[in-house]
Amino acid sequence: MHQILRKGAIAAGVLSSALVMPAWAAKEAVIAVASTFTTLDPYDANDTLSQSVAKAFYQGLFGFDKDMKLQNVLAESYTASSDGLTYTIKLRPGVTFQDGTPFNAEAVKANLDRASNPNNHLKRYNLFKYVEKTEAVDPLTVKITLKQPFSAFINNLAHPAAVMISPAALKKYGKDIGFHPVGTGPYVFDAWNQTDFVKVKKWDGYWKKGYPKLDALTFRPVVDNNTRAAMLQTGEASFAFPVPFEQAQRLKANGNLDVVTTPSIMQRYISLNVTQKPFDNPKVREALNYAINRAALAKVAFSGYATPATGIVPPAIDFAQRYPAIPYDPAKARQLLKEAGYPNGFETTLWSSHNHSTAQKVLQFTQQQLAQVGVKVKVTAMDAGQRAAEVEGKGQKESGVRMFYTGWSASTGEADWALTPLFATSSWPPVIFNTAFYSNPTVDKDLSDALKTTDRTQKAQLYKDAQDRIWKDHPWIPLVVEQLVSANNKKLSGFYVMPDTSFNFDEADLQ
Repeated sequence: MHQILRKGAIAAGVLSSALVMPAWAAKEAVIAVASTFTTLDPYDANDTLSQSVAKAFYQGLFGFDKDMKLQNVLAESYTASSDGLTYTIKLRPGVTFQDGTPFNAEAVKANLDRASNPNNHLKRYNLFKYVEKTEAVDPLTVKITLKQPFSAFINNLAHPAAVMISPAALKKYGKDIGFHPVGTGPYVFDAWNQTDFVKVKKWDGYWKKGYPKLDALTFRPVVDNNTRAAMLQTGEASFAFPVPFEQAQRLKANGNLDVVTTPSIMQRYISLNVTQKPFDNPKVREALNYAINRAALAKVAFSGYATPATGIVPPAIDFAQRYPAIPYDPAKARQLLKEAGYPNGFETTLWSSHNHSTAQKVLQFTQQQLAQVGVKVKVTAMDAGQRAAEVEGKGQKESGVRMFYTGWSASTGEADWALTPLFATSSWPPVIFNTAFYSNPTVDKDLSDALKTTDRTQKAQLYKDAQDRIWKDHPWIPLVVEQLVSANNKKLSGFYVMPDTSFNFDEADLQ
């Protein structure tokens, strides 16, 4: 059973794949991606991919360019009060939503009121929980008052979840807005077959004259790595991401394709549940850090498209700290285990948040490495449902997490979202994603104080102190920072994978 949503109308029926494929426009790019889309409401999406697709029809007050540099979008400027509690934002004039509704201060208020209301149970509520109230000062001026100083607030407003949805559409569709997107972006929603594609078409009323350059974009979920790569070879797809690391060299040999490698802010790591034996022992955690050959892991599991971690925050994130490389030293690992009271090692479990081929390789490699120092691990690669139930949905007392392989991409581009969800005591599951159940009162205070100051020097020192303490406590085995590998037909230009794994296609065009 396929379900097709087209311009707000829902039609369901049993259709052949030939019938449900959209008709191609004159200048239409087909984008092959690795998974399906959960919703077209960015405020209620936990996955970066769904938010990436929504960039076609939605925009925020602020955003990031392809290099994750903050930029104004629907906002022209902002000022912050000296106490860090009030932000006054001037809006871009002459912008309308795709349904003809004016974009103005009242529209911003409608969106932030919705996002900051916990009763709406939106998945991205944590980005907006410090908003006390939003006021329309005049049609092009918005005043936002926070409950407490939050110096990363503008970065949060640049997150791909923080978009402006037509207030008229919100009122009309309510909780079903995820099926009826209406924004200010360059493309208007055309159709969504929930298993096969999302299609958007050029919007002639877009405020940025001369854009978009394409007539249409179609996003195609293609879960199988080999099929995604094959679509590039046959011309069925104009762009594919991610490209399987192991197939990158073969695709490079095709004269019609460009294979592009870009840096990312995707940090891969293994968290260690510090509330459970033997991981409550700092020497055990330190030992495991010496037991992994990160350079070899990058080659074996990522085909060289990754670099050993230099800290707990990827280098491209603002306020990230770098540390000397942790050497591969199994003899030192065995010595530390002996000192910790485990001369013969121990047995434990290693879970992974994903079950794709790269994750499987990481699990196998780690299992072999740890066995060499006497640590026997039983590995489990989880699908999304298992992860939600066993990891994200359980608190410290009932959690079965011991060692957990996963990754994190801080789409605000700022250290708070790279640290607080992963290391603050208040972020233990099921609240957010501190799967190490790490708790350090000084780190908590550093992270809290960093958000209360607008002094960049003071903020940098607080984030440095927090990272220094976390690095010394070893609640993680930091592994690698991924490189992002995409490929495109040479006729397509201006379509980029951003460091947070989302897309930038403002300049996308086809020859």
